[in-house]
Amino acid sequence: MSGLFGYRQHTDPWFRIGRLEVGTTMFVVLLSVAFIVPSVAIANQGWVRATYYHPSLLADGQLWRLCTWPFAEGLSIWSALAVFMLWYFGTMLEGQIGRNAMARLLIGIWATSTITYSLAAYLLPATALYGVGTIEFMLVLIWIGEYPTARFVFNIPAWVFGAVILALSLLQPLGVGDYASPLALLLALVPVAIIARTTGLLSTHSWIPGAPRTRKPKAPKVPRAEAKQAERRASDRQRLDELLDQINDQGIHSLTEGQRKELKKLSDRRRNS
Repeated sequence: MSGLFGYRQHTDPWFRIGRLEVGTTMFVVLLSVAFIVPSVAIANQGWVRATYYHPSLLADGQLWRLCTWPFAEGLSIWSALAVFMLWYFGTMLEGQIGRNAMARLLIGIWATSTITYSLAAYLLPATALYGVGTIEFMLVLIWIGEYPTARFVFNIPAWVFGAVILALSLLQPLGVGDYASPLALLLALVPVAIIARTTGLLSTHSWIPGAPRTRKPKAPKVPRAEAKQAERRASDRQRLDELLDQINDQGIHSLTEGQRKELKKLSDRRRNS
């Protein structure tokens, strides 16, 4: 996977901490780390229980869980890997679309995942929703959709890797009787793809709706004096052509005294313009 950062174009951060450029992806990464750190002092499971999301908890007024579930993560090798993958693939996508579009993409993934999980949990028994891995997984799929022929380890095409991890993500929960998670994932795939396309990603997949509108460039404003002068030149040219056509058809003697003066005036004005 070497050289993938060659796709990077935008490098405008929101702010800097020393030499560290903090764009949208880096901000979310730092926020994830800031949430994971307390789990060292508090028991991991206790921290997760205080921040994970399940629709049944909203009845108790615990609305903060709608926002905290992506960061409801204890310190583990898997949480560290999820944060690394978020940074790695998120940075590449942000380098392509910029910090503002990346912010819209991440918010869209969070909102879509929350809504589809809530719907799935309403229909089926569901475990809790927690961890930045859900958002990171969607980013990986979007990156694969953007670069399907890129090569992973062992020269495996990205689309093959994506198909395998998607199948595992759908089948693995079924093995433990969790039907809500695969349903939520399936429901989220299309909306997330549309959101990604609105940010300028997945541009080669024309079957996905939501392509950003391209604005037609506005015609430059012409000053009134220049416009009036151009209009007069066009009118002079048309009248001059009429008089020359008359000369060609009927001879110069067919011109009246007034037409002769007009012809001389038009010729002089065109010569001097």
